[in-house]
Amino acid sequence: MFISVIMSALLSGSIYGLIGLGYSLIYRASGIMNLSQGDLMCIGGFLGYTFYKMSGLSVLPSLILTIICTFILGCILERSVIRPIFNRSANTSVIILATIAVSYIIQSLEIIIWGAAPLAIPSYLKTQTVKLFGVTYQTESLLCIAVAIICMLAIHLFMKKTPFGIAMRAAAMDPEAARSCGINVEMTTRITWAISTTIAGIAGFMIGPIYGVSTTLGPSMSAKGFASAVVGGYGDMYGAILGGGVLAALESFSAGYISSTLKQLVAYVTVLIILVVKPRGLMNAESVKD
Repeated sequence: MFISVIMSALLSGSIYGLIGLGYSLIYRASGIMNLSQGDLMCIGGFLGYTFYKMSGLSVLPSLILTIICTFILGCILERSVIRPIFNRSANTSVIILATIAVSYIIQSLEIIIWGAAPLAIPSYLKTQTVKLFGVTYQTESLLCIAVAIICMLAIHLFMKKTPFGIAMRAAAMDPEAARSCGINVEMTTRITWAISTTIAGIAGFMIGPIYGVSTTLGPSMSAKGFASAVVGGYGDMYGAILGGGVLAALESFSAGYISSTLKQLVAYVTVLIILVVKPRGLMNAESVKD
């Protein structure tokens, strides 16, 4: 029982953390909340279904194509929707409303292209289970957790060690100072949106064989990712990952040892308590300019 609860927490936490990470990246770069993040995740799942099941490609080419498509989608979204509104000096509430509109547009397009019924994606692995130290684990869950950890480490190294990642951080901290140093702030913001969308797409691709893919999954994952970012500290990359882990652990242990009906309640009560007691989150992210 304990091991299964831990595995459930790790799986959910890795997904919540990835979506929350996407929220925080965009918030640091743009100062806004992208409320379509969960729906962008679903696109990754639907693309995985298209490339892997319908086209018959193997896992790696399907994942690479999903990454390319979601990266391009992020660039298009920032350039065609967010940037024009931002250039007109609209306040952040208008841009947030625009992301909500994008969310509904994505859901409608998904229904038109793939239908309203949930879709099942075959397992990416031939072996369904693996036994370690006398305990049986689902290989899809282990793969999903491993990929999530790799993504988080890759983002950390990219932001800390690469010139473009450092430029992105500089642009987020002080756009005007970054411009004076020759940094293309608009481009770094666009790439940030693209990376955030790609992260969401990878998450959707990986959970497809576990949960299936449907348009209803997006809003719930958006809410959990947003909650993770709030709990950890909105705008803090590491806080979002921590927040995802905390939420997932609370959900899994309450569902496993008390009642599954408490799962949603515990998550959102936790968010409310954090907002009241520690509004800046567990990692104490003060603002987008930290």
